[in-house]
Amino acid sequence: MEDAKTQFAQRLREAMQQAGYAPKPAVLEREFNLRNPGRPVTLHGVRRWLRGETLPTQEKLVILAEWLKVPPAALRFGAPAQHRVNESDHLWEALSYRERETLEAFAGLPPSQRAIAREVIMALAKAGKWERQAGQAEDDAAPS
Repeated sequence: MEDAKTQFAQRLREAMQQAGYAPKPAVLEREFNLRNPGRPVTLHGVRRWLRGETLPTQEKLVILAEWLKVPPAALRFGAPAQHRVNESDHLWEALSYRERETLEAFAGLPPSQRAIAREVIMALAKAGKWERQAGQAEDDAAPS
């Protein structure tokens, strides 16, 4: 099985080709450094990305993804990861404003308070499940 670096290198080469660029270190170095506001990457550094010897930092991965017009998760982890990201986006979008507001407030709590809130939520969910099962049992036992 190929390792993550080799798989990334393959996806990077494919993304470059799909964007109309030759998957060569000199091309990657030039195009990346045109878009990178930080310290320039070297020819040796980008060659190592293309060979699957190293992975770029997250910041550099985002620049690559924007340049090649691919989602960063798909470039780094492949299509299955991007599919999971898209599923998460759809779940988030399906929530009401109040539900999103509640989740954001929960995420902003300190870890100790999040643990307490989680326990309360899990207890309520368990009680609700028990009530639904009890109600279903009553419906099943009722004469037709």
